[in-house]
Amino acid sequence: MSQTFEQSIQINATATVVERCITDLALMHRWLNPVLRCEPVGKAWSTDVGSQSQFVIQIPFVKPTLNSVVAERKPGLVVWEFQGFFQGRDRWECQPIEQGTRLVNRFEFDIPNPLVSWGFNTFAASWTKEDMQAQLRRLKRVAEEQQISQ
Repeated sequence: MSQTFEQSIQINATATVVERCITDLALMHRWLNPVLRCEPVGKAWSTDVGSQSQFVIQIPFVKPTLNSVVAERKPGLVVWEFQGFFQGRDRWECQPIEQGTRLVNRFEFDIPNPLVSWGFNTFAASWTKEDMQAQLRRLKRVAEEQQISQ
């Protein structure tokens, strides 16, 4: 069964600055959940269509990994498609508004394994939604700091 979590936040920074916070790996690690690590597959990090990366959950001994590929990319939009214990898409869209940027994060996914799906829905779904909102607040802080320093 497919699920969708969508959240947004207004950021007092240009869409270009907000997008850079999503596409620059060093900036991403400033707002990404600290237990998540994003690593390029191959030599260099990129958000060009077809670029691959891994999102690794830093749980001792287990380290569940989502393999992802950039499925869609245009100015202000990055969509990662992933396979692993989750299958789906993570969409980040910067929408310019009068006071800066509205950032929309849409996480659409299936969990093919019924036991993992039950565990996620029972124990982790509400935490995931809260964590997505916390990430957006951290990203807002990073983007607004970047905007000021320009």
